[in-house]
Amino acid sequence: MEQVILVNERDEEAGLMEKMEAHEKALLHRAISVFIFNTKGEMLLQQRAAKKYHSAGLWANACCSHPRPGEDVLAASQRRLKEELGFETPLKKIFEFTYKASFDNGLTEHEFDHVFTGTFNDAILPNPDEVQDYTYKSMNDIEASLKINPHKYSVWFIIAFPQIQNWWNQQLSFQ
Repeated sequence: MEQVILVNERDEEAGLMEKMEAHEKALLHRAISVFIFNTKGEMLLQQRAAKKYHSAGLWANACCSHPRPGEDVLAASQRRLKEELGFETPLKKIFEFTYKASFDNGLTEHEFDHVFTGTFNDAILPNPDEVQDYTYKSMNDIEASLKINPHKYSVWFIIAFPQIQNWWNQQLSFQ
């Protein structure tokens, strides 16, 4: 039984709950999202596996998940990157945000999301239970695709992308 860490709006722990129950009750819980770029400045996108419990087949960032009880958000990000895409790379936290989104299956994501980024250029070994496909795309291509085909992307990716784009543009202005 996988548990999530319930939190308040300041990310202070408020208890533990079984993952599906937290999603059924729409309770705020801690989450992580990882965005990976290659050295050409392209973002790694993954298409979620068809058997995922929500957002199956949709495109999203490199990986998303929940830290385990007692697990640091950075450690959770590194663990899930390895479990989903089969690689490790240094990660850096860049921001956090809270969102709430309901799905057709009656579940709701209500997450305090810690966002990490890293760079990777080598072989990707996706776990087929997690990842159906993957690709690298430029920020401009992603932005255009989101405008034309938002239904092909996960809700959290649509919410997070403008913030990632702002962060990315700030990085470019310092180079």
